[in-house]
Amino acid sequence: MLAWCGLASAASPEAPPLSGHYYLQGVREVGAELLLKPDGSFEWGMSYGAVDQYAQGNWKAQDGKVELHSAAPEKAPVFRLFRDEEFRIRRPAEEGNWLAIVGMPGVGPMAGVEVSFQSRSGKVLTAVTDRNGDAMVSAPEGEAWSKAGLRRNSGKDQPQWFDVPEERSAQRLAAFAVDDAAYLRPPPFQNLILMVRKDGKLEVDDGAGRMVYARQDAGKGE
Repeated sequence: MLAWCGLASAASPEAPPLSGHYYLQGVREVGAELLLKPDGSFEWGMSYGAVDQYAQGNWKAQDGKVELHSAAPEKAPVFRLFRDEEFRIRRPAEEGNWLAIVGMPGVGPMAGVEVSFQSRSGKVLTAVTDRNGDAMVSAPEGEAWSKAGLRRNSGKDQPQWFDVPEERSAQRLAAFAVDDAAYLRPPPFQNLILMVRKDGKLEVDDGAGRMVYARQDAGKGE
């Protein structure tokens, strides 16, 4: 079972007939799972080599097909400061700037995070992380960076505030980790259509080859 997916249960009697947990069959060195939930949401993941992909969103069954529509995670991400052993960036930000880096240590950056930079006197400047996970503002003259507030740039989340450690303030550089890799990159697909076969398996041809997903039988283990 792939590490990203911790949910697997058979559909309840009231659930749509297609809901359940499916596994990719017959593809060497590739692991993939598809979880169609009774509430109309799905989780999908694929792992091959050093590459892990993940998508979640909504699904529907129509005309002998299952249609998957990816969406960003609804729950707000949880941020934290990088721990000392994770903070390997030793060069301070450019003179006159404050720089916040957002991502997951050892995995990658997170774009689209609104960072509020608050000075010790209470002045607040805002920037949004780019594809490298960087958000930078010009520091007010004579001010020191005191706090940072982070939230997704959608404006719906409440910002999470952190005290910037003295060392990071002196370097004008702080790094923040996010709790889930699903926030780091866009999903591998926006829409995916799988054909429902007569044997109940789901089949898709994504241009790279035919892939078949078989549902886990109720009552069997993971």
